[in-house]
Amino acid sequence: MFTIGCHLSIAKGFAAAARDAASIGANTFQFFTRNPRGGKAKELDPDDLATFAEVRANEGIACILAHAPYTLNPASAKPETREFALQALADDLLRMEQIMPGQLYNMHPGAHVGQGSEVGIELIAETLNAALQPQQTTTLLLETMAGKGSEVGRRFEEIAAIIERVELDEHVGVCLDTCHIWDGGYDIAGALDGVLGEFDRIIGLDRLRAIHLNDSKNPCGAHKDRHEKLGLGHIGFEALSAVTNHPKLRELPFYLETPHDELSGYADEIARLKGARL
Repeated sequence: MFTIGCHLSIAKGFAAAARDAASIGANTFQFFTRNPRGGKAKELDPDDLATFAEVRANEGIACILAHAPYTLNPASAKPETREFALQALADDLLRMEQIMPGQLYNMHPGAHVGQGSEVGIELIAETLNAALQPQQTTTLLLETMAGKGSEVGRRFEEIAAIIERVELDEHVGVCLDTCHIWDGGYDIAGALDGVLGEFDRIIGLDRLRAIHLNDSKNPCGAHKDRHEKLGLGHIGFEALSAVTNHPKLRELPFYLETPHDELSGYADEIARLKGARL
């Protein structure tokens, strides 16, 4: 099954988001757990969650992916910022068990803000060890990053180093962002097999649980992280379609984070990707 979707708003509830996904030909969707710039999460509505369960069953919504707020930075030099990251992360993981057990929760690893990547890695792992619980069914995903500023996670080695320090590592996976790794210097357009081989050697493809499918406004290795619509950037539609068709990736869920103001833009990209599906 081709599991494909995009980032959707849950402002009107999860049931409405599921209907929006189905209306554009998607069978999954991603959403922010709270305002992407931080803040308190909206209370969950039991009636909405009950309707959501019905809608997702009727519309064939296979899975969902939650995205942590951008302000969540467990690698910060400031104790209060790390504490917010821990509290938000722990709360989000509890909420995911209520929304839909057995799903995925994605987060940017963090930025070391001048402390050095090794310190950042240790702090991130420390937060994950405090937040993850043995009984949880949600898998936390560390997202591959572009290397902008002091971001941790540009190199596969940094992601692997975090996971190696997590005690409940069975609850941890990876979300690969095509724009991010391209901007980070991994040539997925010209050497996809080589990039996946490196990922497998360093992290392990068994850890890869989801893919953010984005084109990039920048050339490979730019370290800028600016998403582009599929086919209008430096990666190109053919290369991104090859990602969705790769035998080692094709069964994963794919999420569009391309810059569209209307759902019709995502509907068009989903239709094009389906048309290119082998």
